[in-house]
Amino acid sequence: MKKIIFALFFVSAISFAQDSGEFEFGASLGVNFANVSAGEESTDSKTGFNAGIQGEYYFSETWGLKSELRYNQKGWGNGFIMDEETGDIKTVDVDLNYVTLAVMANWHFGSTKRWYLNFGPYVGFLMSAEAGEIDFKEAMNTTDFGLSYAIGHKFPVGDSTKIFIEAGGQSGFSNISKETDGADSVNVKTVTGMLNVGVLFAL
Repeated sequence: MKKIIFALFFVSAISFAQDSGEFEFGASLGVNFANVSAGEESTDSKTGFNAGIQGEYYFSETWGLKSELRYNQKGWGNGFIMDEETGDIKTVDVDLNYVTLAVMANWHFGSTKRWYLNFGPYVGFLMSAEAGEIDFKEAMNTTDFGLSYAIGHKFPVGDSTKIFIEAGGQSGFSNISKETDGADSVNVKTVTGMLNVGVLFAL
């Protein structure tokens, strides 16, 4: 599965770079603020981290196509589990770890084109699902589909190197839970905010 994900990323990145135009490659890391929504309700947020690599092909000074592969810690805070031996209810954070692949249009704006706004679809591949010491991955769908978006600013620090900061997130559209039967079933969707910093290199 991991080999397939990396292959998808690099094939898309290479195809962008084959035409004339600038190509940027880089890496970033940051903090996640994650929760899930279920119907009209939403859970408490939990803090995690993310780390990823990205590539962008510039069609013009204003527009580019960005491909991003990212490890994402999602889930929610203050979940409840029951101790099977004592029957006690415990409060724990629920950890959902994904590898997400996003392909986004990137709009560069401002007088120097250093501001940017990107948006596009993503697919997430579930790596693990745990609540405390309980592994419940089998109860979850293995993929998560949704919209990825961010706004950021690039700071040149050399002829071909830039540092960037960005705020963004991912909003899931698909149900991550397999529990879809019954009158009480609801669609559980991921919601994640991100604050990231990274470095870019022009090729």
